[in-house]
Amino acid sequence: MRPATKSIPADTGSEDASARGAEILSLILNELEDDKAEEIVKIDLNGKTDIADAMIVASGRSARHVGAMADKVSKRLKDAGIIARTEGLPACDWVLIDAGDVIVHLFRPEVRQFYNLERIWSETARAPVRPEA
Repeated sequence: MRPATKSIPADTGSEDASARGAEILSLILNELEDDKAEEIVKIDLNGKTDIADAMIVASGRSARHVGAMADKVSKRLKDAGIIARTEGLPACDWVLIDAGDVIVHLFRPEVRQFYNLERIWSETARAPVRPEA
């Protein structure tokens, strides 16, 4: 059994926010590894968007596995004092967990392949930004 996770302080500045985001990211990645998530990918969003600092994409073997992982990640976040919003739990084909600094996408393998978020975000990162005329 894992020791209790300490509460993560509220955002008080950019350095604190960076440490907070890193701690949230670590908490989520550790839980997904413990839950046997497959093909875990971390996408750095710094400088690409303001919606979050990082995105995690992972797969579960079935809808039940995806739902169980989402429940456990949400519980760990709550235990750490982090308010996270979750979408997609009834069907569990694609569950999104918004933990503020980190966004988590959990998919069944065929749904993940169809949406291919990793490709979208890697292309976004390389796309030139054009000023509007």
